[in-house]
Amino acid sequence: MSWVQDLDARQRAMLAEMGVRVWAPKAASAPSPVPATQPQPAAHATITAATIAAPARATAQARATAPGALADGRHAPTAAVPAAVNTLIDADRSAGDSVGAMDWPALRAAVAGCEACGLCRTRQRTVFGVGHERAPLMIVGEAPGEQEDRQGEPFVGAAGQLLDAMLRAVQRDRMATETERAVFIANVLKCRPPSNRNPQPDEVARCEPFLARQVALVQPRLILALGRFAVQSLLKTDKPIGQLRGRVHRYEGVPVVVSYHPAYLLRSPADKGKAWADLCLAMEQLDAPSA
Repeated sequence: MSWVQDLDARQRAMLAEMGVRVWAPKAASAPSPVPATQPQPAAHATITAATIAAPARATAQARATAPGALADGRHAPTAAVPAAVNTLIDADRSAGDSVGAMDWPALRAAVAGCEACGLCRTRQRTVFGVGHERAPLMIVGEAPGEQEDRQGEPFVGAAGQLLDAMLRAVQRDRMATETERAVFIANVLKCRPPSNRNPQPDEVARCEPFLARQVALVQPRLILALGRFAVQSLLKTDKPIGQLRGRVHRYEGVPVVVSYHPAYLLRSPADKGKAWADLCLAMEQLDAPSA
């Protein structure tokens, strides 16, 4: 699909608002998006910290508290780990793996009832995600803000409006029912950090299985990661976006293009041109036969 040649006057106007001018020789008529209904879970499943704890952490804690454990965390050579401790470790591993076996309704219910970290005590609503459940393009942001916390949907408010304008400019829509125009949008965190503070590493770790399962269920052809915490969480790096953008990365075998968060672009409009270039790269990858 040659989407660059299909920009219409409205889409060009959106890009002009972003500060990006793109020549388009012909207009394209896109079908009106039909709102996709998002099923609500019938009941909330409670996910605690133990449910999705990493096996390595469970193993370390079990060894540290087992009879024969040394003060520095090492284990005495002659001490055997009791069967009860091994059972606890296996139970934690099985609970963590259970998220990876959930279907969409079970996953929604698990997120809605999650109590794995302290954010469950300050949130108004969990923010699961929105869009087509088999979209070729998946967008991953950082964490819900105030408006997202109120509405239970990612990327609303001014940042969401900018993201929607960018997507429409390349003939994509979060509410599209046609697979080729569809996107699925989610965040690394499903709950809003108080006062929109930065996500903490432990919070990201607790939410990671949910996002990993969403990616596995959607099976996108490409992921567009927006914002430092989304990028660093997916790519397991501490490098800044400026050093990572402009090329294709991988997450669980899925191509990943990184870019700036729309909220950042509202504060730094000079970088909108870079964000547009990143979106162009993402579309090129989607159009490539090997994507």
